[in-house]
Amino acid sequence: MHEPVLAPWGPFYTVTGSSAAALIGLTFVVITLIGDGARRGNVTSSGVSVFTTPTVVHFGSALLISAAFCAPWHTLEGPAFVLFFVGVVGIAYVARALYHSQKMTGQYEPDWEDWTWYTIVPAIAYLVMTIAALTLVPLAQPIEFIAASTVTLLLVIGIRNSWDIVTYLAVAKPEQERNV
Repeated sequence: MHEPVLAPWGPFYTVTGSSAAALIGLTFVVITLIGDGARRGNVTSSGVSVFTTPTVVHFGSALLISAAFCAPWHTLEGPAFVLFFVGVVGIAYVARALYHSQKMTGQYEPDWEDWTWYTIVPAIAYLVMTIAALTLVPLAQPIEFIAASTVTLLLVIGIRNSWDIVTYLAVAKPEQERNV
């Protein structure tokens, strides 16, 4: 019996997958805690669909890839398919988030930093992931590092964006209450 092809990456994907799952859970806790603000009009549904939901999707993508890459594959075709699927769906999702961000009206106008971290960097990550999936089988080892890098980048994007959301809500809520 042969050792699974991605066995040396098992510890890496165990850590990234566990981190992604924990961060999804934390995001749910934060959303629940700020639900009070949403009921009082401090948070808009368009803001959630443009900022919070994509962050959970990036964490979910990292979790899905990590779980798939921990599976005992004996060839690289299966992991390549998962990587390709997540990459293509991720690109489509970023395009959807971009569309919704352009329709966003109300209390917040996205700035250059938001455009960078909520659309440009995730789109690059998913594009690189898709290209890596197409070359994973013939090139193997160098692409394994690129795939691992995109998972790490999605975690970094999610962590950065979660922090951005939480700090915005922590500052915006007290300012709005002072203006009432």
